[in-house]
Amino acid sequence: MTRGKQKIDAQRKSAEKNQKSKGSQLEARAVGLKVVCPICKSQLANEKQLIDHYGSKHPKEKPPGPSNAE
Repeated sequence: MTRGKQKIDAQRKSAEKNQKSKGSQLEARAVGLKVVCPICKSQLANEKQLIDHYGSKHPKEKPPGPSNAE
């Protein structure tokens, strides 16, 4: 076991390490969402999800082609 200054330094270092890993993931999420539904403006990760989204949310509409997805 450590004593005195070593213990305080270890606690401070551990607290800094734990604090850095926590935080918001909104920025990372925004990078992953690249395709937007032109009807409801819902953000999706890829074209396959857009096609599935059209099938469930907009069944009467035709999904856009690959070049129109973004």
